[in-house]
Amino acid sequence: MADKKIVFLDIDGTFTVPLERPTELAAKAVREARKNGHRVLISTGRNMPIVSRDVLEVGFDGVVASAGRYIEIGEKVVRDSVLPEETIQKCLEVFHKFGIYCRIESREGIYIDNRLQEILASASADLSNSELIRMKKELATDSGVKPYREYPRGGAYKLGFICTDLAELEKTKPYLEREFHYVVHPYAKDADCYNGEIIRKDMDKGEAMKRVCEYYGADMADTIAFGDSMNDLQMLEAAGVAVVMGNSSQELKDRGDVVCESVEEDGVYYEFKRMGLI
Repeated sequence: MADKKIVFLDIDGTFTVPLERPTELAAKAVREARKNGHRVLISTGRNMPIVSRDVLEVGFDGVVASAGRYIEIGEKVVRDSVLPEETIQKCLEVFHKFGIYCRIESREGIYIDNRLQEILASASADLSNSELIRMKKELATDSGVKPYREYPRGGAYKLGFICTDLAELEKTKPYLEREFHYVVHPYAKDADCYNGEIIRKDMDKGEAMKRVCEYYGADMADTIAFGDSMNDLQMLEAAGVAVVMGNSSQELKDRGDVVCESVEEDGVYYEFKRMGLI
């Protein structure tokens, strides 16, 4: 393996507590690693309109957004690929048929069903479910989430979903699982709702890592990925070294190479130190 690494950091539940500013230690880890010649990129499920300024201002070599469908390296957009509107409408039709409510993430922003908003407002979030925690905070902080009726219907990067019955979600799989990864985020035994997303298999966080390595002429063996959520699974599986956060679900921890401290304990910083990146 080369001395210099390419590090991919998820945001919510990994680099930051959902919708909070990066801590001083997390920001220090990124800046020192880059100063030492390593490349550090964000790799997030968020679409670019909601990648917060306080995260970007830390300074990264690039951003993988929308779970891999958008890639920016330096100031160059390497990829910006939305799913055709026909595909989005097909997925919405299937989900709505079984009483499942959706969140559309496009170039313009995020658009949600009214019923999804109602469920989110009353949902209890398991501590290992950083995605649900972030979505609840988005509603509370007026972070630009818009009603579905304003969706411009020009294609989108991906769909999120919320349902109150996992059996109904299972009924959608014969229609969509050949084309999409189904990501269901962790939930408590007494959960009152279940959230997740579908990510088309042609472009995910793992495939995006390979695209970034091609851009740099680097080897995938020299990559390190940090994640906390099931939507990080393809990235963790593709990485040379997979680091799972201490706040992750046990299912994800079992599939990583290393488990570090939680996001609240600045796990990224301390693992960067142990790995000799800083």
